[in-house]
Amino acid sequence: MKVAVWLLAMLPFLRLLCLGFTDQFGANPLEFVTRSTGTWTLVMLCVTLAVTPLRRLTGWNWLIRLRRMLGLFAFFYALQHFLLWLAVDRGFDVAYMIKDIAKRPFITVGFAAFVLMVPLAATSANVMVKWLGGKRWQGLHRAVYAIAVLAILHYWWHKAGKHDFGTVSIYAAVVFGLLAMRIWWWRKPATGLKAQR
Repeated sequence: MKVAVWLLAMLPFLRLLCLGFTDQFGANPLEFVTRSTGTWTLVMLCVTLAVTPLRRLTGWNWLIRLRRMLGLFAFFYALQHFLLWLAVDRGFDVAYMIKDIAKRPFITVGFAAFVLMVPLAATSANVMVKWLGGKRWQGLHRAVYAIAVLAILHYWWHKAGKHDFGTVSIYAAVVFGLLAMRIWWWRKPATGLKAQR
């Protein structure tokens, strides 16, 4: 199952390689690849967030073994997305990059989401779980919820200039639906305890 999921998660990257080698990126290659890597980052975030609700609803506990890999694939596509902006779009011009982050809200929240992803990817190995301790590791990795919200804001503000909210609205509904389920489950035990009292 892990091998199958790994291969499926690699398909978007392999597709980009094939399109690149056959010169099929279209009139604006940078925009095409940047948009593709951004989309697949969001897809992988949604799939990662869906693991726990799906496990709880179906009882398929084996799904939990896929979550870390899916999260790393989200970072993999986010890293490509970030490097395209930094290296190709901004030419490693740090001053220009900082100015861009400060003045453009969609860049600000996108950069914040990427920065938050870095420690999650860096602490994904089992040895880091032991080093940090289970509770601290879990607390750190709850940042994925903030990352998902920031990713939606990044996409939303990017589309705001074109007044094109169709696709981003679907992603926003999925993310907030998955987060709402978690909030419901977190509140449910507390509500039950109050009822018993």
